[in-house]
Amino acid sequence: MSKKNKNKSKGEITPKSSNKLVVVAIGASAGGFDALKKFFTAMAPDPGIAFVLVQHLDPTHESTMADLMSRYTPLNVVQAKDGMKVEADHLYIIPPNKDMGLMNRTIQLMEPVEPHGMRLPINFFLKNLAEDQKERSIAIIFSGFGSDGTIGIKSIKTAGGMVMAQDPATADSSSMPASAIQTGLVDFILPPEEMPEKLMNYVKYAHKTIKKILTPKEETEMALQKIFMLIRNRTGHNFSYYKENTVHRRISRRMNVHQIENIQTYLCYLQENPHEIDILFKELLINVTNFFRDEKAFDVFKNNLKEMIRQKLDVDNFRVWVPGCSSGEEVYSIAIIIHELLEESGKNINVQIFGTDIDVDAVTTARSGTYPSTIAEDVSSERLNKYFVKKDNVFTIRTDIREMAVFAPHDVLKDPPFTKLDVLSCRNLLIYLNGGAQQKVISNFNYALNKDGILFLGPSESVGEFVDAFSLVDKKWKIFKCVKSTEFVRRFVEVHPIPRTMQLSNFEAGMGLKQLNTPKAVNIVNLAEKELLDIYAPPSAIITDFGEILYIHGRLGNYLEPAQGKAKLNIVEMAREGLKFELNSSIQNAISKKSEVVVESLRVKNNGSYIFINLAVKPLELETTKRLLIVSFEEVSVENNGKKDKIKLNMVTKGDERIRELESELNLTKERLNVTIEEMKSSNEELRSANEELQSMNEEAQSTNEELETSKEELQSINEEMVTVNNELQMKIDELTQAKDDMNNLFNSTEIAIIFLDRDLNIRRFTKEATNLIKMIESDVGRPFSDIATNLKYDSFKDDIQQVMDRVTFKETEIETDDGKWFQTRIMPYKTSMNVIDGVVITFNNITERKEQITDALDALELADSVIQTVREPLLVLDSRMNVVSANRSFYQTFKVTLENTIGKNLYIMSDRQWDITSLRNLLEDILPKKADLKDFVVEDAFPNIGYKKIILNARQIYQKGKGTNMILLAMEDITP
Repeated sequence: MSKKNKNKSKGEITPKSSNKLVVVAIGASAGGFDALKKFFTAMAPDPGIAFVLVQHLDPTHESTMADLMSRYTPLNVVQAKDGMKVEADHLYIIPPNKDMGLMNRTIQLMEPVEPHGMRLPINFFLKNLAEDQKERSIAIIFSGFGSDGTIGIKSIKTAGGMVMAQDPATADSSSMPASAIQTGLVDFILPPEEMPEKLMNYVKYAHKTIKKILTPKEETEMALQKIFMLIRNRTGHNFSYYKENTVHRRISRRMNVHQIENIQTYLCYLQENPHEIDILFKELLINVTNFFRDEKAFDVFKNNLKEMIRQKLDVDNFRVWVPGCSSGEEVYSIAIIIHELLEESGKNINVQIFGTDIDVDAVTTARSGTYPSTIAEDVSSERLNKYFVKKDNVFTIRTDIREMAVFAPHDVLKDPPFTKLDVLSCRNLLIYLNGGAQQKVISNFNYALNKDGILFLGPSESVGEFVDAFSLVDKKWKIFKCVKSTEFVRRFVEVHPIPRTMQLSNFEAGMGLKQLNTPKAVNIVNLAEKELLDIYAPPSAIITDFGEILYIHGRLGNYLEPAQGKAKLNIVEMAREGLKFELNSSIQNAISKKSEVVVESLRVKNNGSYIFINLAVKPLELETTKRLLIVSFEEVSVENNGKKDKIKLNMVTKGDERIRELESELNLTKERLNVTIEEMKSSNEELRSANEELQSMNEEAQSTNEELETSKEELQSINEEMVTVNNELQMKIDELTQAKDDMNNLFNSTEIAIIFLDRDLNIRRFTKEATNLIKMIESDVGRPFSDIATNLKYDSFKDDIQQVMDRVTFKETEIETDDGKWFQTRIMPYKTSMNVIDGVVITFNNITERKEQITDALDALELADSVIQTVREPLLVLDSRMNVVSANRSFYQTFKVTLENTIGKNLYIMSDRQWDITSLRNLLEDILPKKADLKDFVVEDAFPNIGYKKIILNARQIYQKGKGTNMILLAMEDITP
């Protein structure tokens, strides 16, 4: 067999293998054709992978893209058709007016549902590709407008695929690649011509890396633990609880990106490049979510919430926790549902929704409440218009919905859970955790939920073996109701074991025993001397009821010897042969009967021979020496021993003597057996009692431990909530501070005096400029405005303010100050964001300079008018249409006409058309366009009322700069002879 075939026989699969075909989806729009040309020109002729091009096409025109692209690539370029199988070394191009998906590597074309302009074909195909090809899916985003593809690449990453994006600096339209890059999910950011090399290297190593990472298993496991440690040291989060397959795929993908085949090498790479740890951390997080994910599931979920909300009172709180909330879409989806239910029921319940995640960047995105226009794919138009505000091609959640949610970083595996919850939604998080972690999380969920609280899981998740902790509400969509089971708590609440020393002390206390503190409790020497004198002081020892020797009197070497092993002072273990059994039995009998026990004629082995002794065990009866005993040993001779045993040494045969010895030993054995049985019964009773006491103590200890754990977790949860709320409040304070600074700078830059009054016309706020008009200081805030003195000549000021407040109108007037300055004063109602009148706003705009200009102009006008009226010659002012604008007193006197018959009349029809002279008309009409003067024009005629007159006319143009119009000044001189 050749080497090549041998490699294949071991299971190595090349990229062209039908069951491992890599499919590359390319998304492009405006300006994308140039990028496509560069990409496919640099691509190898037989890459062994399939390409699918998805574009934004005009639905009314046939596409020629297949013909165009065939000029730049040797690949088989075809326009996709429904049911076409995707093959290697082919480029499939989406046809116009179609949505394209993939099922079992077969192209599926569908009629688009959304109208043109709102379609997102790239997102649609990438989601289908990820579901169908899993880790064998690759997405490339080229130049284009909008953000189509941004949501789709999240699906690709979730499935374990790879994402590339065109460097925005090289794109004609950078919106699409820039939007993809902002997600942090793009693996390579390159110009189009550099992409093929990276792509082929990735595909080449993709099928090798996962095998490399799994073999040998022991080395892999050790390396993984070190990787977990590096991640934990840098981020504080432990991923060793994640399922192995998930971790292997993510690490393998990162190794493939860097073309590293050995996990030990990748471990070194992580140590040398801490930034790669951050990327791997992001890779393991799998932040994939969207609004109303599984819409039917949310419909069923909403129906279950309806009854819960109906039972709530207006004074109640409704608490929801969404662990693993990612960028907040699920939190806001639940908030929208609850808001709809509150509107339907007319309830006014305080809703608190806690969204948590270990990804700080995702939490920041959730807090902003701003999402790309692609959410229109998941949110209905009605909800989009009602709950979102669109600005600059992004949607921002409405303020009242945003204020229902609180977001904070939180690790569900190590941080205490939120408590007293009505709803807990954790969808598609448990599937990534191993069994032990799932058990811990589910137990925390049971603890966090109120009785009958709702647990909402993902469609692939369940509560596992915890069926006694949750009752099933909906099997398909995994909705459960919390059951507060004491058995569940007893089984799954963590209990700290009691230390051995504590167990012993508790045992002694439960049995009514006290440890003897010898030096403080009693003087053993004095006690021993007194008692020993009472019994003639034979060799003795004072012991505890456990046999521990406390004091020795006399020489006990004939009766006791040290035991082998660790040194001990237990009298029973030190007893010589022949003494141990009777000594132990006598101690127990003395304790149980509370009286002296004497055993006579005991045969004890001593240095190869035997001695006979009398043994006495006596309890000490002093109050201070309870549970102490004194043991005395008295040695007797053989003769006395014979008398004590009353054995008569008569003349008997040796056989009879042997029989008597055997009978004596048998009786002694029976007696010992009876004693042993009694002792065993007594010991069993004591052990049973002790066991019951220990069980009781253990239950109490467990209960106490559970209470302490519960109290600790509640305190931690409360602290966590307080920290979260504090963070939110701090953000609000920062925003308010920024807004206040902006307002102060705005007021100061306008140099307009502004005063804010509240509903009771008390001073609420004022600008610095206002203090120049009205004598106010900071301490005047809150005082009635009527108490403040002003230097305004405005007697009805306070009445006008009250009138504006009462009638909700505005008033504007010009007011003079005592120092001669003029201000335009405007009084307006103060409206809140809820359109409620909450006071008035008074502004003072300095118009002194304008007022002076107007006065100067009026004075100049008055002067000019006086001059005109004083001149003896008749004067007329005509407009461009030759209508009389003004005439002086001399004109009226000379021609005997009135003001009514002159002003506004046309010159040519006055005085029976006396002035309608063709040559005069030509001259006057020629003055305006040419700006010429009329000099010494003679008019002779008989005028009504005055007769014949000979008049010299002079005319000149007058230009009004402010109005931009021209007029004519006509002067007349009477030269009638």
